[in-house]
Amino acid sequence: MANLSNLKPPAGQVKKKRRLGQGMGSGRSKYAGRGQKGQKSISGYSKMRGFEGGQMPLHRRLPKRGFTNIFKKEYSVVNVARLEQLEGDAFDPKTLLDLGVVSSMGADGLKILGDGDLTRKITVKAHLFSETARKKIEAAGGSVELIPVPKGGPKPRKDGKGRKKTPVSQVK
Repeated sequence: MANLSNLKPPAGQVKKKRRLGQGMGSGRSKYAGRGQKGQKSISGYSKMRGFEGGQMPLHRRLPKRGFTNIFKKEYSVVNVARLEQLEGDAFDPKTLLDLGVVSSMGADGLKILGDGDLTRKITVKAHLFSETARKKIEAAGGSVELIPVPKGGPKPRKDGKGRKKTPVSQVK
């Protein structure tokens, strides 16, 4: 009976590793399969990714496109429909994090959007509300409270780009 202790690969599947540079009698001669002269025969040679034999490579022939907006706002977003599904009548960023509605808080805080319907009275504290979200919450008898954006200003970007602001105390 076959089990894991006596499994073998089929005949001819496993080959011996080709051992290069073993001298004249090895069957790979004195140049170890690299030929005589030239860039490719030298030790340590590796071709650049996308190398096209000296022709301008495709990734350099194509134009650059787009840009990175350094003033981009990053919010954690929650829709009104999602708040309708949750138990409780008061929500703030900490509550939504604890409930797992948002996995992490965006650099610019929490924004409530107006997708979906709201049928009950709730109180929501967030850094920003869309116009439709504000109308739907207030139409259902609830209240909306704006809280200030997290301190520290814009957080540094992951790629290290972006404008660096000097604090007012250092400006002369």
